[in-house]
Amino acid sequence: MTTLTFFIIMFAALLHASWNAVVKAGSDKRLQMTAIALGHLPFAPIAIYFAPPLNFACWPNLVLGGIFHFGYQYYLVQSYNKGDLSQVYPIARASAPLIVTLISLFILNINLGFSELTGISLIALGLIASSGIHNKNIPSLAVKSALITGCFIAGYSIVDGYGGRIGESPIAFYGWLTLINGPVWFVYISFVSPESIPKMFGSAKWVFLGGGFASFLAYSLVMYAFSQAPIAIVMALRETSILFALLLGVFFLKEKITYSKLVGTGLTLLGIIILRLQILG
Repeated sequence: MTTLTFFIIMFAALLHASWNAVVKAGSDKRLQMTAIALGHLPFAPIAIYFAPPLNFACWPNLVLGGIFHFGYQYYLVQSYNKGDLSQVYPIARASAPLIVTLISLFILNINLGFSELTGISLIALGLIASSGIHNKNIPSLAVKSALITGCFIAGYSIVDGYGGRIGESPIAFYGWLTLINGPVWFVYISFVSPESIPKMFGSAKWVFLGGGFASFLAYSLVMYAFSQAPIAIVMALRETSILFALLLGVFFLKEKITYSKLVGTGLTLLGIIILRLQILG
């Protein structure tokens, strides 16, 4: 991995944590997520136009990726409605590699060595510490929603990573994926919260433009990095967004910081790095 690719991933992590903070800061989480999800759409045709043409042999990945991204967006909103950013975000982001590990161990019958098991243990300890579950400070529904979000993260990360490679154009892959995901979310919102559509161009217009751009750029950078470095390394470094989320939650959203959150976030991040490098490398 080059130095440039490393900093691209770190910048993507910061952007990712930033738009998550935007969603959490708004009083209407569904509106915020709608503005960001649909805010991708203006940038998708630009990405498709300038990127190399996509090999549509990856169409199963596009369809499955659209499903995973919709599920991720839906349950992320549910999670933020029930818990604060510095609690929910570590669970959602850190649980994805833990889920991959469990599937590898019990379904795919893959033998795990000392490093893999160490990563699992660190993630488990980190989740307990940073989320506040041990102090019963986080609602159980928030934990459930965050874990489901983690399942969708695990799904779309693997599907998209390989989809970009099969399609031979990771940026174009994400552009087409956006053209699938955006309209699907629009139809969903039109049924469950039709008042959000006009608000998106009114009170949430800056979230639509700024948040949509930040989110689209963040994942475009990750998709590019997937083509430049092993998916395991890219995914592991991307989880530094957990640290950015903690800082954003404390300094901008005025969430409480505790020693356990700091220690737990550090343990979770270390566990993710070990686990991702070992399993998917």
